[in-house]
Amino acid sequence: MDTRDETYMRAALELARQAALEGEVPVGAVVVYEGRIVSTGRNRRETGKNALCHAELEAIDGACRALGGWRLWQCELYVTLEPCPMCAGAIINARIPRLVYGAGDRKAGSCGSVVNLFALPYNHAPQVVRGVLEEACAAELSSFFKELRAKRKQQTREP
Repeated sequence: MDTRDETYMRAALELARQAALEGEVPVGAVVVYEGRIVSTGRNRRETGKNALCHAELEAIDGACRALGGWRLWQCELYVTLEPCPMCAGAIINARIPRLVYGAGDRKAGSCGSVVNLFALPYNHAPQVVRGVLEEACAAELSSFFKELRAKRKQQTREP
């Protein structure tokens, strides 16, 4: 039986899969308020040609619009990959009290892998739950990058 966290992480994973189908790094995010998903996001940096088009930012923006304010102090954010510094900053600024993520990010993770921005003396620090459906989240990323490398290798072989 799924836990509540696993249920919402599965929703984020589905968004990550959609991103992968669009040629994006597969990252998905959902914002939950009072037991229901109020906003979703997926990585769209390539299609949007914009460094700001991260899944977390899209989900946070949508939640602010849906709930009519910038303080998301009653919400939870679920994301398939550990947030980067920009997204961790947005989580702090939106006052999100609880972050749940799947796979850690050894290259840019800012919730403990590279640095823990939430441990610094900012005016807000969310509770962090790590590793929910970690294997599935990591497998989605690994599969995407394996296919990307294979495509690039094939392209270099073709005349």
